Amino acid sequence: MTRRLREFYYITHILNLPSILREGILSHAEVERRGIEPVTVYDVGVVSWRQEKITPDGHSLWEYANLYFNPRNPMLYRLLMEHKNTEIAVLGVRKSILNTPGSFVTTGNAARSETEILPKEKWTERADEILKGIDVEYWSEADGSKRRIMAEVLIPQCIPPETIDAIYVANEEAREAVLKLVRSSGPPVVLEPRMFFAPTRMYSLTTRLQLVEGDMFFSRMQTLTISVNTVGVMGKGLASRAKYQFPDAYVVYQDACRKRLLLPGKPYLYKREASLDAALADDTFPLPLTNRRTWFLFFPTKRHWRERSRIEDIEAGLVWLVQHYQQEGIESLALPALGCGLGGLKWADVGPLMCRYLSRLEIPVHIHLPLERSVPEEQLGREFLLK
Repeated sequence: MTRRLREFYYITHILNLPSILREGILSHAEVERRGIEPVTVYDVGVVSWRQEKITPDGHSLWEYANLYFNPRNPMLYRLLMEHKNTEIAVLGVRKSILNTPGSFVTTGNAARSETEILPKEKWTERADEILKGIDVEYWSEADGSKRRIMAEVLIPQCIPPETIDAIYVANEEAREAVLKLVRSSGPPVVLEPRMFFAPTRMYSLTTRLQLVEGDMFFSRMQTLTISVNTVGVMGKGLASRAKYQFPDAYVVYQDACRKRLLLPGKPYLYKREASLDAALADDTFPLPLTNRRTWFLFFPTKRHWRERSRIEDIEAGLVWLVQHYQQEGIESLALPALGCGLGGLKWADVGPLMCRYLSRLEIPVHIHLPLERSVPEEQLGREFLLK
């Protein structure tokens, strides 16, 4: 499993890059000793808490530069709530930095009491455990995966600039901004939208309707659509993920099935009051106030989980959506390719059907393309989908 480890990662504001490429990645204590005034991205409370946490050799976490095993984690998600994605960069640091004397590895977020801080000599015997914890697409507070995915490497005082092999950014705008700052002297600047929870590609069909390649559960749309059956079983696919990450949604879905509020052609809207951001973002310290609430639209694509999806049920559900979205208060909407995964339907049939109805909605709509198989380019254009 250790073969999967390519590099470690450091998250920073892009305005700090010239200093980092000159001085290295410094611990908080070393920054203060050198009189450097960086552009801070971390919450003051988080930094103060880490000052009080002590490693086994008796030093504060402030004395270490911290790197993540996986940068696509709750801390980066939190920072992207508080900053524009054009302001944040992730630095890739070669894994040989772990050979630095006095280094530590952690089994999760170093600021959490459940996390172990291990001397680097323990890395080999605990590597499989730590790498299993960071090798996940999403996380939950309940089972500890939200803490484990934030496993760290702690390097005393300074990470030399020559160990930085890449600068990762979310989009072309950020890449251009970084290149202006570091010019040709720095490491390569690499576009990695997925690392920053952004779609890898987007296709605009109308001013409001877009096709998206990316993880729907990291969408910023108000309402997320979950494909379900009508017998109350969330066994696979997006439904299984919703059940794992948001158990309250599973309870509401089962209740809607039992009361026959969710039927073929009749989706059910769960107006969830809890913030999706609170579930995904690092919450070692309280999150800033946010008014964002994410609703779930349970959309029946199967009558029974053993059956294939029926195109007529998909169309009936889309008719319901066109007729009810305004009175239900849906302000923006993300949907998967309905029935195209485990349901066995083809995008060539479902895509034009969805676009024909969803193009009528006077709100932003994102259709997330099938993850199971790629869609031919000729089936992604206006001519094919809106004919």
